[in-house]
Amino acid sequence: MNAGTMASPRVMVHTTSGRGATPEEIAARCADKIVSVADTAPPEIRDQARAYKREVGSVVARYLREAIASDRTTVYAALKDAGHPELADLIRRL
Repeated sequence: MNAGTMASPRVMVHTTSGRGATPEEIAARCADKIVSVADTAPPEIRDQARAYKREVGSVVARYLREAIASDRTTVYAALKDAGHPELADLIRRL
Protein backbone atom coordinates (compact mmCIF):
# COMPACT_ATOMS: atom_id res chain seq x y z
CA MET A 1 0.00 0.00 0.00
CA ASN A 2 1.33 3.45 -0.87
CA ALA A 3 1.72 6.14 1.74
CA GLY A 4 -1.47 8.14 2.07
CA THR A 5 -3.73 5.44 0.66
CA MET A 6 -6.09 3.25 2.59
CA ALA A 7 -7.55 -0.11 1.71
CA SER A 8 -11.31 -0.14 1.36
CA PRO A 9 -13.01 -2.42 3.87
CA ARG A 10 -14.82 -5.40 2.44
CA VAL A 11 -18.55 -5.26 3.13
CA MET A 12 -20.73 -8.37 3.13
CA VAL A 13 -24.52 -8.39 3.33
CA HIS A 14 -26.44 -11.47 4.45
CA THR A 15 -30.22 -11.55 4.20
CA THR A 16 -33.03 -13.98 4.84
CA SER A 17 -36.65 -13.95 3.76
CA GLY A 18 -39.46 -14.54 6.21
CA ARG A 19 -37.17 -15.69 9.04
CA GLY A 20 -34.17 -14.76 11.09
CA ALA A 21 -30.70 -16.18 10.59
CA THR A 22 -30.11 -19.71 11.85
CA PRO A 23 -27.41 -20.50 14.41
CA GLU A 24 -25.48 -22.25 11.64
CA GLU A 25 -25.62 -19.20 9.36
CA ILE A 26 -24.45 -16.89 12.13
CA ALA A 27 -21.75 -19.38 13.17
CA ALA A 28 -20.43 -19.55 9.60
CA ARG A 29 -20.14 -15.74 9.50
CA CYS A 30 -18.39 -15.82 12.87
CA ALA A 31 -15.95 -18.50 11.70
CA ASP A 32 -15.22 -16.42 8.58
CA LYS A 33 -14.15 -13.55 10.85
CA ILE A 34 -12.05 -15.77 13.13
CA VAL A 35 -10.28 -17.92 10.52
CA SER A 36 -9.15 -16.97 7.05
CA VAL A 37 -6.66 -18.43 4.64
CA ALA A 38 -5.59 -17.37 1.17
CA ASP A 39 -6.50 -19.53 -1.78
CA THR A 40 -2.83 -19.26 -2.72
CA ALA A 41 -1.63 -20.79 0.58
CA PRO A 42 0.16 -24.14 0.35
CA PRO A 43 -2.47 -26.91 0.02
CA GLU A 44 -1.62 -28.52 3.38
CA ILE A 45 -2.00 -25.23 5.25
CA ARG A 46 -5.09 -24.19 3.28
CA ASP A 47 -6.81 -27.54 3.91
CA GLN A 48 -5.95 -27.49 7.62
CA ALA A 49 -7.22 -23.91 7.99
CA ARG A 50 -10.47 -24.73 6.21
CA ALA A 51 -11.02 -27.79 8.41
CA TYR A 52 -10.34 -25.65 11.50
CA LYS A 53 -12.81 -23.03 10.25
CA ARG A 54 -15.50 -25.72 9.89
CA GLU A 55 -14.81 -26.92 13.44
CA VAL A 56 -14.98 -23.35 14.79
CA GLY A 57 -18.32 -22.93 13.01
CA SER A 58 -19.66 -26.15 14.54
CA VAL A 59 -18.63 -25.15 18.06
CA VAL A 60 -20.08 -21.63 17.71
CA ALA A 61 -23.36 -23.02 16.32
CA ARG A 62 -23.68 -25.44 19.25
CA TYR A 63 -23.26 -22.63 21.78
CA LEU A 64 -25.64 -20.36 19.87
CA ARG A 65 -28.30 -23.09 20.04
CA GLU A 66 -27.70 -23.38 23.80
CA ALA A 67 -28.02 -19.60 24.17
CA ILE A 68 -31.31 -19.61 22.25
CA ALA A 69 -32.70 -22.42 24.43
CA SER A 70 -31.59 -20.63 27.58
CA ASP A 71 -33.20 -17.37 26.46
CA ARG A 72 -36.45 -19.17 25.67
CA THR A 73 -36.39 -20.67 29.17
CA THR A 74 -35.96 -17.17 30.60
CA VAL A 75 -38.84 -15.80 28.49
CA TYR A 76 -41.01 -18.81 29.44
CA ALA A 77 -40.40 -18.21 33.15
CA ALA A 78 -41.04 -14.47 32.85
CA LEU A 79 -44.34 -15.00 31.01
CA LYS A 80 -45.46 -17.67 33.45
CA ASP A 81 -44.59 -15.46 36.44
CA ALA A 82 -46.49 -12.59 34.81
CA GLY A 83 -49.65 -14.69 34.67
CA HIS A 84 -49.54 -15.78 31.01
CA PRO A 85 -49.18 -19.58 31.22
CA GLU A 86 -50.71 -20.20 27.76
CA LEU A 87 -48.30 -17.84 26.05
CA ALA A 88 -45.43 -19.24 28.12
CA ASP A 89 -46.32 -22.73 26.93
CA LEU A 90 -46.28 -21.59 23.29
CA ILE A 91 -42.78 -20.16 23.77
CA ARG A 92 -41.64 -23.39 25.44
CA ARG A 93 -42.73 -25.41 22.42
CA LEU A 94 -40.72 -23.35 19.92
